[in-house]
This record gives sequence, structure tokens and C-alpha cells, in this order.
Amino acid sequence: MTDHLTASVDQQVAAANASGKRPVVFIHGLWLLPSSWDRWAAVFAEAGYAPVSPGWPDDPETVEEANAHPEVFAGKSVGDVADHYSEVISRLDRKPAVLGHSFGGLLTMIIAGRGQSAASVAIDSAPFRGVLPLPFSALKASSPVLGNPLNRHRAIPLTYDQFRFAFASAVTEDEAQQLYKEFAVPASGEPLFQAAAANLNPWTEAKADYRNPDRGPLLIIEGIGDNTSPPAINRAAYKLQSDNAGTTEIASLDNRGHSLTIDSGWREVCDTALSFIRRFA
Repeated sequence: MTDHLTASVDQQVAAANASGKRPVVFIHGLWLLPSSWDRWAAVFAEAGYAPVSPGWPDDPETVEEANAHPEVFAGKSVGDVADHYSEVISRLDRKPAVLGHSFGGLLTMIIAGRGQSAASVAIDSAPFRGVLPLPFSALKASSPVLGNPLNRHRAIPLTYDQFRFAFASAVTEDEAQQLYKEFAVPASGEPLFQAAAANLNPWTEAKADYRNPDRGPLLIIEGIGDNTSPPAINRAAYKLQSDNAGTTEIASLDNRGHSLTIDSGWREVCDTALSFIRRFA
């Protein structure tokens, strides 16, 4: 993992600090890049926030570069990436709101559990230790990685059919094709193996301190049609997070799949998150 922030993230952090506005940190998940948040960042900037969209360590700038050099994604663990985002946040003058999707949702809850978030939104999150349901669709969505133990230390791309099932299950064929072309990149296999074994490993990095009184307000957003992070996973996470003394809420969006942050219905999800952040940050 790199120990320094990229020039782009340095510039975003500096701009956020200079603005005096509340920063909002966006955390993407597997098979996506920070650019997947570009439209969201514009909405939050217009609403008076200072968006910061760091990549995972070593993320390429573009989808084309990512697909040409998949090896840069290999070996990134949940702990590596969580520490990377903690470093970014530590350089902000104000405690940010934090939003994440998929494994970015898990990372958001880890960051919140470290007391680094003013308010958090986790969207169709990956499971953490204590979340017990393992629906068949989630196992099938993860099977391109989990099906081969050697993939743990590799970077794994999705075929179109795999992306269609895991991400774009609730959109038309034409839109699914466009999303795959515009957004899909390879991903580290390590986090999926960590999440799959989280309940068997007391020392797992895939865990969130949901009882920390400094966790702050948390909203979980679930897409009812999501194959990768079905409602059973999000509701189990909500039940655990509700043990926290702070505000914990869940919002359910009908007929939405795992691509809900990037597909044609992204604005509904964005506005749901923004409304929650406005209430608390």
C-alpha cells in the first residue's frame, strides 16, 4: 500500500480545508473507481459541502488504465484500505460526513466505528463480523472470486454476465451494457475472502465497532433487488448497528440492484443520503 496521498487527493483535501465547509468523503467498493461518485460529488458541492473522493491505494485514474493494468488492485485488504481512508480523514480540518457503497459501505462503518465521521451513509454494504445471513444470491455474486482460493491475492475482473448478475440485475440490458463499459474495473480478491470468513476469525479486519458512542448517526440504504448485498445482509447490519446509542436508520428502495449508485436511478439514492447528512452534518 502506498503511504502517501496522490496529488489529486491532496488537492481535494486542501480545497475542502480552505472552503471551511463540511467535507463529505465518498468511498467506492470493489469493481469501481472514485469516478463512480462524480455526479454525487457535484450534487453535494451544490448543496454546500466539500466533496472528497479518494481512491483505494494505487487506484488508476481511469477505467481504461485500470483494465490495462489490473495487477495494481491485487492484495488490497480491508485493513489496508480502512487505514488509507483514516489517513485521508485525519488531514481534514473538520470531521466529515462519510458515504460508501458495497465494500465502501463496510469501510464507512469501520471509519464511523473509529469515531472519524460526523454522519455516515452505508449503501448496500458488504457484511462485517456479526452479520450472519449468507443469501444464495450473495454467494453467487461473489463466486467469480471465492470459487478459486488462489484469487485471494489476485485482481479479478468480472465478465459482462457476472457484472449483470452482481451489479446490473435491476436495469435494462442496454443500460447494463453501458454501465459495464463505463464503470467496471478489476478488483482485489482479498476483501471478499475476509468478509466471507469474518465470523470464523476473531481477528478479522472485516469488523466494525458499532457500539462506539462516538460512531455518530448512521443511515443504511438497501436496494430491494440487490443480488450482491440483499436485504437480509443490510437488515442484519442495521440490527447490530442499532445497539449504538446514536441515531441508526434504514431506508429501503424498491426494485434497485447493486448498481443503484451509478445507474439511471442514482439521483434518488443520492437525495436520500443527502437528506440524512443535512439533518446531522
